[in-house]
Amino acid sequence: MKLASACPLDCPDACSLDVTVENGRVTKIDGTRDRNPVTEGYICAKVRKFPEQLYGKERVLEPMLRVGAKGEGVFEPLSWQQALSLASRRLVETRDRSGGEAILPFCYGGSNGYLSQDTTDALLFHRLGASRLARTVCAAPTGRAAMGLYGKMEGVAITDYPAARLVVVWGANPAASGIHLVPPIQAACEAGAKLVVVDPRATPIAKQAHLHLAIRPGTDLVVALAVIRELFVSGRADREFLDRHATRADELERRAAPWTLPRAAEVAGVPLADLTRFVDLYATLSPAVVRCGWGLERNRNGGSAVAAVLALPAVAGKFGVRGGGYTLSNSAAWKMNAQAISGPDAPTRIINMNRLGAALTSTTQKPVNLLFVYNSNALMTTPNQTLVRRGLEREDLFTIVFDQVLTDTARYADLVLPATTFLEHHDLARGYGSLVLQQIAPVVAPVAQARSNYSVFADLAIRTGVASADEIPTEEAAIELILDSSGRGADLRAELTANGFARPASGDHPVQFVDVFPKTDDRKIHLVPVALDAEAREGLYTYQEDPGTAHTPLTLISPATNRTISSTLGQLRKGPVPLEMHPADAAARGLTDGQRVKVANDLGEVLCRLRLSHDQRPGVVELPKGLWAHNTDNGFTACALAPDSVTDLGDGACFNDARVEVSPA
Repeated sequence: MKLASACPLDCPDACSLDVTVENGRVTKIDGTRDRNPVTEGYICAKVRKFPEQLYGKERVLEPMLRVGAKGEGVFEPLSWQQALSLASRRLVETRDRSGGEAILPFCYGGSNGYLSQDTTDALLFHRLGASRLARTVCAAPTGRAAMGLYGKMEGVAITDYPAARLVVVWGANPAASGIHLVPPIQAACEAGAKLVVVDPRATPIAKQAHLHLAIRPGTDLVVALAVIRELFVSGRADREFLDRHATRADELERRAAPWTLPRAAEVAGVPLADLTRFVDLYATLSPAVVRCGWGLERNRNGGSAVAAVLALPAVAGKFGVRGGGYTLSNSAAWKMNAQAISGPDAPTRIINMNRLGAALTSTTQKPVNLLFVYNSNALMTTPNQTLVRRGLEREDLFTIVFDQVLTDTARYADLVLPATTFLEHHDLARGYGSLVLQQIAPVVAPVAQARSNYSVFADLAIRTGVASADEIPTEEAAIELILDSSGRGADLRAELTANGFARPASGDHPVQFVDVFPKTDDRKIHLVPVALDAEAREGLYTYQEDPGTAHTPLTLISPATNRTISSTLGQLRKGPVPLEMHPADAAARGLTDGQRVKVANDLGEVLCRLRLSHDQRPGVVELPKGLWAHNTDNGFTACALAPDSVTDLGDGACFNDARVEVSPA
């Protein structure tokens, strides 16, 4: 039989699903047309493979206690009673002996469902007085920029892209993440629209573009500022719109002034003629929409780069028409949170997740003595991986990993707990691209002894004595509270019942500056927000030079692929994954296709094979994100080479500031 579900994983689309269940097991997952309209009856290959996540040999089937050395992954089974008793005892002992801040919960993006994070887990850790985690490994700089300029205004809907006459895809690869944007872009092009892609790589969407700007990583800021400058100096800026709807346009113009098109073209490494053509296309074609992705945030200039890109439709006057403006994240459209369940944050120290290695190995800061990892494969997704591994190897660190499969992080755990997948528990899923909210019910019973995040953290809160059973709502009641937190609970419930999905108050395809406006205090665009200007170390829109050296001249990037969702499903990617390099860079180093190479810098080294590809621009090499230890020859991935320095805004990750050299291994 087929049962309804929805995908809550870290992707903008939030697909509606038909799940085929036979004899109590999921046998097939497909997309639908009758709930989330964006899904259009198809889904990505990643989620199609999700039955292998449920029933694969890596699935954690029961609680387990470490009996071997850390990292060996040797465990013996425990009952849930034994496991929860041990976990609660260690949490309380750590708090009582070393203070609550010696406990660090570490989670991010393993599921974006509303129940799976920031509900009973937050209640437990807040009341224990645990350290708070700054979840900044992704989207922090973009979030700060969007909030500062527009107050996180809803963006152009996926379904409105066919109305555009110009589509700019900047730092996004929808073929790998958010595939339901591809057909609307193709529909726009078939109707005569031009497509511009700004990306260092020749991605599938870039190969279809009328213009591909293969810029050097980290130079998005200067390209956007040069476009802004040219719009102003050529008289093509919409000064009337800026006067009515924006603040500090003159200051933005002043800061963009040094970035002439020739200077920006030289720094970004693109032909001047191509950059000039981009300006002309953007100035003359309307409606024009910019799909701003997250790739451009992952470097030292990330926050300012996103702010400059988001400023473009304001300067050029592209708002007010269907298919005109920008798309980033629409998550703020829902206005829902789980504080009715979790309670307010505790006033404890904050640890940036990008500096997990430093937090676990510091000899000068209060030590972390208990690490609780869930919704994350921390070892494989955090910068400065070598330091993170060193921290996980500490014998005096008690690590609990609560996950669906035995991740590389779980192999360092003292206690492993089996978690359910979204097909086995209740949840709410909302799109941050598609404007759709869906309720999830389990389609099969939990595999073996797996339990949901909500239930396990509720049990731990009761066992540690920080909450009583009558304080914690049931999962069904928690969903009601979360819906009510929007201020539109009754409407959302009615839509979910009638349609199987619900829309935000702004609808599913709002027009910017017609149906939705900036959520800033004055409903204006703040082009140079005072708070962001103060936060940026050198001031907003200040370009920081490339960190490469003579010893590490190559830029290593680690983009998403169509194989994993961050590191989720990474256990299914068997065998070695090669480093991609342009043939000219390989020839200069005497390297050949298929050769075993060493990718190295002062932080570490990765041993892998080499693949030559013209999809990479010279000077840039690629080892994708989402890899597990088994995908390279020495068990390290691109995160071993990524610095734990942070972005100019939001203290985000600087993965694309990794500078390396490649040599024969």
